[in-house]
Amino acid sequence: MILAAGLGLRMRPLTLDLPKAMVEVKGRRLIDRALDRLLSAGIKKVVVNLHHKGNTLKRHLAERNDVEILFSDESEQLLETGGGVAKALPLLGPDPFFVVNSDVIWLDARRDSLHELAEAWDDKAMDALLLMHPTVTAVGYDGVGDFEMAPDGRLTRREERHVAPFLFTGIQLLHPRLFDGAPEGPFSLNRLYDQAAESGRLYGYRHEGIWMDVGTPAGLKAAEAALDDL
Repeated sequence: MILAAGLGLRMRPLTLDLPKAMVEVKGRRLIDRALDRLLSAGIKKVVVNLHHKGNTLKRHLAERNDVEILFSDESEQLLETGGGVAKALPLLGPDPFFVVNSDVIWLDARRDSLHELAEAWDDKAMDALLLMHPTVTAVGYDGVGDFEMAPDGRLTRREERHVAPFLFTGIQLLHPRLFDGAPEGPFSLNRLYDQAAESGRLYGYRHEGIWMDVGTPAGLKAAEAALDDL
């Protein structure tokens, strides 16, 4: 699933008349870059959720004939990350599935990160496996990180007033059981991460390569500069 229903408030004015997922980075729209990466990993069916300028995004994606795209329509109510995935569960099936933010770009150092996540998945131990990136090397990111990661990959939240060594990349592998007992309507995936962490079932996997936050005009500029340097 690609999360593409956000309002794009941090990316204004570029998103006043355009969904954030259709912002161009070096001549390629964010949604297409995400689809390209999923396709390269062998994924053939993708769910995309829609809200802000959803029809514009839907028309654009109609031009893609290399992947089956299903839409989860949130035009009547924006459901946030958790509610959006929960609504799409009937389209995603009973097995673990990838969820990718539309406003990130990732380049792998050696192997495909999605393949590595799939290989690292332990169904007996995990409800969620998040791709983590070192906070200090992220492009276009000015935050203080998200998680501490134990040697076995188990994640715990950053302590208040501390800088965490890892940030969550917006790329993850989730099991549908993570949503058991989830609330109706809008809610953040962070709520479910915290529940999984409390039960010791939230894990991370370190990303080796380059990761870019393209959620703001400054992030877009930084991403384009980084791509120029490659």
